[in-house]
Amino acid sequence: MSKTNVLVVEDSFFMRKVLSDMLISDPEINVIGTASNGLEALDKIKELMPNVVTMDIEMPQMDGLTALEHIMKENPLPVIMVSTLTQDGSDATARALLLGAVDVVPKPVNLPHMNLREIKDNLISKVKAVARSSPKKPAERSKVMRIKSSVSLSDGKVLLMGASTGGPNALSQVLSVLPGNLPLPVLVVQHMPDGPFTKSLADRLDKISQLQVKEANVNDSLEPGLVLIAPGGAHMLIEKEGVVKFNKGPMVNGVRPSIDVMMNSAVSVYGKNTVGVILTGMGRDGADGMRYIKKKGGCTIVQDELSCVVYGMPKAVIDMGNADVVVSLSDIPKEIIRILEKR
Repeated sequence: MSKTNVLVVEDSFFMRKVLSDMLISDPEINVIGTASNGLEALDKIKELMPNVVTMDIEMPQMDGLTALEHIMKENPLPVIMVSTLTQDGSDATARALLLGAVDVVPKPVNLPHMNLREIKDNLISKVKAVARSSPKKPAERSKVMRIKSSVSLSDGKVLLMGASTGGPNALSQVLSVLPGNLPLPVLVVQHMPDGPFTKSLADRLDKISQLQVKEANVNDSLEPGLVLIAPGGAHMLIEKEGVVKFNKGPMVNGVRPSIDVMMNSAVSVYGKNTVGVILTGMGRDGADGMRYIKKKGGCTIVQDELSCVVYGMPKAVIDMGNADVVVSLSDIPKEIIRILEKR
């Protein structure tokens, strides 16, 4: 089996060594080279042709965001951002994910107080998952054609969306197209680390969507046209009154928040009046939730393999026979509206 070739881009020599050692501890990964800034990274990409790039954000000469923009315009390949768990770091990371980076891992900066084994396993699993993917150039926002809808307001319906690796960019391409008069609330679970990442992502998605997008808070009420994104590190639950609650119970499918937990909770309240959407991502989180939606008479939409960064979660739903519709990412907003108009 051929190894996955990785280019590590990081301005700190010590951190380049830490990340490289983590990666090469897996026999299926080869660190083909390193770079200390974005400019050097662009040259190394042309020279070495890596399968995956891990990218720091703050670097001299050319930062990670600028380098990422060049990569996605000239020769898109999987880029995983390695970011600090700070507000400034999360804002930049959210921008990177919307520019086309496929995922984010926390930078192991406070080594004595961090679970290095968990960080290493997370980094390795993500590198291997995206190694054979072919990221697409992000949609140009100026050319987005928003859908017009005459769907009338109807109480008691909810749209449930789940995404993981490659999800932020996929969510942006869905939420930027849906109409502002969407007649139902939207709940989103995007697998992200605990910390300020999800708030930064929600704030950036809010700027490109006609819908109101925000990170969910305890006791938020579900309202038409409101998109609530689950914060990292907590499962999102829905009570009978359509009120958001959280718990920090055990991980489900190896993640918290879990798409399954959110979907199962919401379906218990909304029953057949649920529309489920599973976007790109590794693993099988969301498969049981989509099964429950189908069992209760709701509708399910799944992103197709060709448009996914990682086909794991959508494939799990399809393999279980619980996908009503399988379409490309660009067609998902139209399918959502079509289903609402039929129901």
